[in-house]
Amino acid sequence: MDSIVVTGNGPLSGQIPIAGAKNACLTLMPATLLTDQPLTLTNAPRLSDIRTMTLLLQSLGAEVQALNDGQVLAMSSHAVTSTRADYDIVRKMRASILVLGPLLARFGHAEVSLPGGCAIGARPVDLHLRALEAMGADLDLREGYVHAKAPSGGLKGGIVEFPFASVGATENALMAATLAKGTTVIRNAAREPEIVDLAECLRKMGAQIEGEGTSTIEIQGVESLGGATHRVVTDRIELGTYMLAPAICGGEVECLGGKIALVESFCEKLDEAGISVEETATGLKVARRNGRVKAVNVTTEPFPGFPTDLQAQMMALLCTAEGESVLEEKIFENRFMHAPELLRMGAKIDVHGGTARVSGVEKLKGAPVMATDLRASVSLILAGLAAEGETVVSRVYHLDRGYEHVVRKLRGVGAKIERVKAE
Repeated sequence: MDSIVVTGNGPLSGQIPIAGAKNACLTLMPATLLTDQPLTLTNAPRLSDIRTMTLLLQSLGAEVQALNDGQVLAMSSHAVTSTRADYDIVRKMRASILVLGPLLARFGHAEVSLPGGCAIGARPVDLHLRALEAMGADLDLREGYVHAKAPSGGLKGGIVEFPFASVGATENALMAATLAKGTTVIRNAAREPEIVDLAECLRKMGAQIEGEGTSTIEIQGVESLGGATHRVVTDRIELGTYMLAPAICGGEVECLGGKIALVESFCEKLDEAGISVEETATGLKVARRNGRVKAVNVTTEPFPGFPTDLQAQMMALLCTAEGESVLEEKIFENRFMHAPELLRMGAKIDVHGGTARVSGVEKLKGAPVMATDLRASVSLILAGLAAEGETVVSRVYHLDRGYEHVVRKLRGVGAKIERVKAE
């Protein structure tokens, strides 16, 4: 397996281009199944998860072409040949479940394998199924597959009430509701920018949607949807990750395409820690103000709260902060698996259940470490940038699922980093 070698090399300077959002693109791609007209996505990230979704859509008979070095996805579902999403592809990625709503809404039936993904705790699909049942779907779980049927005449508008905000379930419900007969109301809907981006794309396709970005979304079903061209929103998690690079190493970096509105709660914590964030005409300029970073307490919450997908990276920063920080993980269990690896680099971290106490040290030391999931892998790279000596991060295949050209982007601002191919 490949590894990434990082050597602490002092302050960073320059610009880092931020890609389109992985989580938005993985939701927008299944929207092609809702129409027989072309759907084109621009600003697409070039990631292994996008390739996996491409394979899944192609297995159903959809056409997907990657143009402009993968940054444009030209899709058409005019000749879908199957409504069965097989385990062999679905197991690789949880976002695969997002084909269920569109297939059911347009074709009236679907068989979708229960998904796989990162090992960061139980993330059941029951809320997805509950939403579709509220629209009249008949669901049967057997042999590892969801067998779904719409009533004769198609899905019907209904009240979808989630016990807690779920991004994926909101997305599946939103897509399915666009073709349901009548009005669907989603209550306790997720409010993430990726939901807003999906609604904007669906509206371009002819959907009637109101309230995205709030906890109540109302959808008036239409007979059919058309084609559209849509630019994928900036990836707020990649944005936050690269904003932490100058925070950890010193220097000043501009993250191109960034906007404070995408990462407001994160920016508030950076400000508290002594990091300056300035919105420019082209992005966000980030620099450490004076001396060591200050300890801060962080609790992960659904948007607009602090993102769980930036918790691991924030922990890397707080390992060298002045004082004790407390990080509370409220979204996923098992999401402190990076902590033992940071301990190998000299960090002081005490984990109890969903809480981690981090006592800042003056300097981390380079060490061989192992990535356990996507966000953990990049947190170890960030830690390596600020450590004395060499850090070797193994099992970096996780990284390819969510970050394009990490080595190139960090080298571009002066980091000493290289990817070593497995022999």
